Amino acid sequence: MVESMDLRALTILLVDDNANMRKVVGAILKAAGVRHILEAEDGLSALKTVQAREVDIVFTDLMMQPVDGLAFIRWIRTSPASPNVFLPIIMMTGHATRRTLNEARMAGVTEFLAKPLTARGVMHRINEVINNPRPFVRATEYFGPCRRRRIDHDFQGAERRGAALPDIRDALTEMAPEDVY
Repeated sequence: MVESMDLRALTILLVDDNANMRKVVGAILKAAGVRHILEAEDGLSALKTVQAREVDIVFTDLMMQPVDGLAFIRWIRTSPASPNVFLPIIMMTGHATRRTLNEARMAGVTEFLAKPLTARGVMHRINEVINNPRPFVRATEYFGPCRRRRIDHDFQGAERRGAALPDIRDALTEMAPEDVY
């Protein structure tokens, strides 16, 4: 669990156009023991930061100008100039809809966190990226963490994905975005 981990060596980048949101998340991280917190006010500033400094985890907002969180994530995952295509990225947004969740997943986000944030939610996402890292997948139009949370290791069928799809869709319609991702 994150509470018992030493987070002092982590460098976390907070990307949000709202300075107050950066302060709130920064205060949560400092209370958890994080000592190296970098800030950027948009995706363009974040690009410059990750090129200049080694970063362990990114928290990024969705909607920013001139470069939004999705474009920033796509650059990290697919650009030959990206310093770390495997960088854990936690998307924060006040616009947590099925559409934004899907867009974030397709861009290659590691975790999704709906605003308003809680300390528990922030720490849970950090715990997930540190203690439960997902393998990365490269497909024709996707590179990023495996988007599946639960894998049935006992499944015996030939078409594992096709057989489970209708049940997953039914379950997702009953869940809030923060429960799904």
